[in-house]
Amino acid sequence: MSDLTHLDWTALAADLDAHGCAIVPGLLDPAACAEVAGWYDRPELFRSTVVMARHGFGRGEYRYFRYALPERVQDLRTRLYTPLAAIANRWNEALGEAIRFPADHAEFLARCHAAGQTRPTPLLLRYGPGDYNCLHQDLYGEHVFPLQAAILLSEPGRDFEGGEFVLTEQRPRMQSRAEVAPLRQGDAVVFPVHHRPVQGSRGVYRVNLRHGVSRLRAGRRHTLGVIFHDAL
Repeated sequence: MSDLTHLDWTALAADLDAHGCAIVPGLLDPAACAEVAGWYDRPELFRSTVVMARHGFGRGEYRYFRYALPERVQDLRTRLYTPLAAIANRWNEALGEAIRFPADHAEFLARCHAAGQTRPTPLLLRYGPGDYNCLHQDLYGEHVFPLQAAILLSEPGRDFEGGEFVLTEQRPRMQSRAEVAPLRQGDAVVFPVHHRPVQGSRGVYRVNLRHGVSRLRAGRRHTLGVIFHDAL
C-alpha cells in the first residue's frame, strides 16, 4: 500500500489554485516504480493498447488496465480521490457548477457506471527516443472528475533525457501559459483534466487546460496515469 499520510493537502491545494498543478514528491519508492513499470510487459493486466502515432496523439504507447485493477493502482486511485474530491467540490462551487462529488470513490464510480461509463481508465505509458504526447484532455464521457495524477516511474538523467511533463492554460482574452513539472522518479503531478477556476479582478473565471509530454531525446520513460472517472 502507498503511504499517503505524509501529504500536506493544504499546500497541494494552494499549488493547484495558484499554478494549476501540484507535485507530490516521492509518492512511490524506486522499488515500487520498477515493479509498476515492469507491468507493461504483462498484457493480461490490460484491456487495450494504444499506439499514439496511429491516432495522431503523438508517438509512443499506452495501455489501459482492466478490472480488477492491480492492488497498488486501486489503492492509489481510492486514497487520492477523497482529498481531491474536496478540492473539486470547492472548484465547482467557485465556477457556479451544480455538480458535487461524493467523498467515497466507489460511490462516484457507481455514478459513472450507471451512465454506461464502465471501462477503467488508469493507464501505463511507455515512451522511447523521439516519442512525445500531444497536448490533450482525458475526457471519457458525461461524468468527469476534474483532477487526475501522473506518477513518473523512470529517473530523468539516468533512464531517459527530455520527456518533460507540460501543462498549458488557455486564458480568456490572454495568451496561453505553459507550466513544466520537474519530476523525479516516484514523484506525482496532480493537475486538472480540463479546466479550473482562477480569481481575477472581476471575479472568478474559467481557464481551460491541456497536458502532454515533450519529445524524449534518449532512453525509455514509463508513467502511471491515475484517472478517477471511467470511460464509455
